Amino acid sequence: MKGALRAAALATCLLGAACASRAPRQPRTPTPGGTVAPGQVEDDLRKPQAQRYRQGRDDGPAAPPIDVSKIPEPVPRVEPRSRYGNKERYEVLGKSYRVLPDARGYVERGIASWYGNKFHGYLTSSLEKYDMYAFSAAHKTLPLPSYARVTNLDNGRSVVVRINDRGPFHDNRLIDLSYAAAVKLGVWPKGTGLVEVRAIDPARADAATAAAPRAQASTALPSPAAIERALDATPLPPGDARIYLQLGAFGERANAERALANAQRARLGPVSIASVSVDGRTIHRVRIGPLADAAAADALSARIERLGLGTPRVAIER
Repeated sequence: MKGALRAAALATCLLGAACASRAPRQPRTPTPGGTVAPGQVEDDLRKPQAQRYRQGRDDGPAAPPIDVSKIPEPVPRVEPRSRYGNKERYEVLGKSYRVLPDARGYVERGIASWYGNKFHGYLTSSLEKYDMYAFSAAHKTLPLPSYARVTNLDNGRSVVVRINDRGPFHDNRLIDLSYAAAVKLGVWPKGTGLVEVRAIDPARADAATAAAPRAQASTALPSPAAIERALDATPLPPGDARIYLQLGAFGERANAERALANAQRARLGPVSIASVSVDGRTIHRVRIGPLADAAAADALSARIERLGLGTPRVAIER
C-alpha cells in the first residue's frame, strides 16, 4: 500500500514517500546498528516501486529505541522554498491537494503516524535524503521546507520538526513523523498518536513557539475549514484526548439536525450536535464519538463514505 502511494506521489512531480500509519514490525533481516546510513543508499527513481526499496514493508531499526535526548532539535531558520514538492496543486490517488502559500498561522489537530527503516536514505519530496534519526516530518500542504512544533495531546511531549516531505496519504492522517520524532513524542511503538501541529515562523524572535492565528472580523459565515482552524488555535492541556468524526459544520441548526438524523438512521454510533461560537457566530458541528482509537476512526470513516455521507473530518477534543 505504501509503495503504491509513493509511486503515485513521485509520478506527480516527486511529491514524496510518507503516506501511511503502521504499527512497528521487527525487521526480517536485522542489520548491525539498526539500518544503513543515508549515504549508502542508491536511490534510482527510474526503477519500478517493487524494486526501488531494500525492503518491502516499513519498520523501525533492529536495535532498541534510540536515546532521543541526544538528538538536537532543528533550529527554525528562514530558508528558500524547495524547487521540488511545492507544486501549487497536486493529485495523489484521485485526491487533490493545495500547498499553502505560507506556513504562518497554521495550526491543526489530528492523527500522527510515522515512517522509518524502509525509506531511510531515500529521497523525500524535496529531493533531500530521508533520515529517520533526525526530527523531520511529512505533511500534505505545508510548504517545503517549513518548521512546526508537534505536541502529543495525550502526554504533553513536544518536538520541533523540519517538514521536508509530502504525505501521509492515508485517510485520517495529519502528519507522518520521522522515527526519531515518533520516539520523542511517545507515538512509537504504538503506531499512531493524537497530536497538534503548530507551524513556526522562523523570522520571529520567539520562533520556538508559534502564536495562534488572530481571528478576523468578517461579514460572511466562516467556512468549515476556517471554523476548524479557529478552534484548533485554542491550546489544549495534556490529558485524555478523544477522537471524533465530524460529519459537517453548519450555520443553520436545522441543517445540522438533518445531518444528525441521517447518521442516526445509519446507526453509525453515538452522534450529537456540538454548538460553538466562532467570530461572533454560532456554528453547529455534527460529530460521532468519542471513538476508541485511530483504527476505529479509519473503519468508521470508510463506512460513512460507502453510505454516501461524505468524507468525515477527524476532530480531537477532551
